[in-house]
Amino acid sequence: MTESVAAATPTPRASSEAVVRVEGLCKSFDGRLVLDQVDLEVRRGSIVSVIGQSGGGKTTLMRCVNLLERPDLGTVEVAGEIVHQGGRTVCRDLPRLRRTVGMVFQRFHLFPHLTAVENVVLAQRKAGVPEPRALERAVALLRRVGVAHRALAQPDQLSGGEQQRVAIARALALRPEVLLFDEPTSSLDPEATREVLSVMRELAADGMTMLLVTHELPFAREVSDHVVFVDGGRIVEEGRPEDVLDTPAEARTREFLQAYGSPS
Repeated sequence: MTESVAAATPTPRASSEAVVRVEGLCKSFDGRLVLDQVDLEVRRGSIVSVIGQSGGGKTTLMRCVNLLERPDLGTVEVAGEIVHQGGRTVCRDLPRLRRTVGMVFQRFHLFPHLTAVENVVLAQRKAGVPEPRALERAVALLRRVGVAHRALAQPDQLSGGEQQRVAIARALALRPEVLLFDEPTSSLDPEATREVLSVMRELAADGMTMLLVTHELPFAREVSDHVVFVDGGRIVEEGRPEDVLDTPAEARTREFLQAYGSPS
């Protein structure tokens, strides 16, 4: 069986429909305001990259979208359904939400006692997919991300890049409508980073809706439809990648790009 990685979302790029909409999002930890009135929209088939310094609220924003963190205030809407509003979670089916919104973490989070293919099968089995079909899809996805030859290896036998590609296959296995990537290359060496970014480029080319936090500014410029610069828990500037990354309007954005290096 041959299967595209992005078969989970066979949609055209950048339609007018928002898959993720966040309005007035606020989140504090121990009295420290981490997100302050954040508004964000991710349209179907688009790729939105969130950039900014570490500790600026980017990861918290991602985790609030699939309710791994519960916002204090604001509205979170996913695939046309309000899942959190006014400080109250209104989603009645969190497992379904997390099937709709797949997530790839910095540190892979594979189950250490399971093989690569078992990691990809497990989520499908919990969602009620029959084992033969789950195994077939798992093998197809591992093949598509280039690690089918490592299907029977356990995570501690895999390189960091291989583990992250298995994690991407696992996130795709439930056919999500949008994928969240939380700095997916931050723990990887340059070669592994290239491998993971190559898979993400294929996802982008196939029209997968993605919201990603990244410090890979050249990659963000290459694949994104929209770039958002977050600083101090607020969106300072957003727009087309060539505008935000090449000719930013805000002084704080220019300072960040000078410190981290502009892709131009």
